[in-house]
Amino acid sequence: MTSSLRLSLSVFVFPRAPIACQKSIDLPVFALSTSCRKTHTSLHHQKLRQSTHIMASDGDGRATAPINYTQWPQLNEESDFEALLSPNASLSICGFGSLLSETSARSTFPDLINFRVARLSGFRRVFAHVAPIFFQRGIANAETGEISSLSVEPCEGETLIVTVFEVTRSEVVPETLDGIPHTSPAVLCARYSDEEYFQVRCKGSKEIYYQRYGRYNIDKIWRDDILPCRVYLRHCVLAAKNLGNEAYNNFLDHTFLGDRNTTIRQHLVTTGSGIMEEEPPELLKTRYGG
Repeated sequence: MTSSLRLSLSVFVFPRAPIACQKSIDLPVFALSTSCRKTHTSLHHQKLRQSTHIMASDGDGRATAPINYTQWPQLNEESDFEALLSPNASLSICGFGSLLSETSARSTFPDLINFRVARLSGFRRVFAHVAPIFFQRGIANAETGEISSLSVEPCEGETLIVTVFEVTRSEVVPETLDGIPHTSPAVLCARYSDEEYFQVRCKGSKEIYYQRYGRYNIDKIWRDDILPCRVYLRHCVLAAKNLGNEAYNNFLDHTFLGDRNTTIRQHLVTTGSGIMEEEPPELLKTRYGG
């Protein structure tokens, strides 16, 4: 059973780095808006420092007039998040990859509430950065280049089906039934650059960079010549499929390799053939089970 309630999100995009909720994330964080459809079914090139139209959508998913122009401030310090807390001291998170899975989201945020599906316009998903966590968990394949995780970046004309949920000290913005945005925002992980990551997240420290990336022989984070980690990609595809056909097809057709041309649908029948038939390692079956 699906409610007709629509929500609009002011999203703050951040680079993946430790944030207020003490989860380690290594991408950037800014602010934007999405349209959300609340459900009763249980179902993380260019910098984002720019303005764009954030489109609303009607009950049939058709784009309507832009809500407004939103400047997306980057969130670097814990105080940036504190300033965005809702009256009940919660923040909202926008999921577009592994966080499409409520099970996966709860493995990171056990006390999340109000997990729901949303529509985010003006962004695309891209597998274009190396993720140390895949090396730590033994599922990265450096030989084949299958070491990439997922982030989003602005792209005019693209629309993503995402999830949104609240946790203590995260960010999201519901809107009224008339489509009027409230004043609370939501958090989204977006594309960064190596230089920004080193200067902002590592404070210019080679030692910090080594502990996070260098010890895995990673000397460049953002790349266009790497492929998705197979276990992680399978997990994301299954998570999207579990949300329904619209989310599933949206993930396949609006998620790209680092070349920005090859969709995941194309990848799964070419270089990535066989990924969906492969099981995760036993210890990771729950974490990466869709």
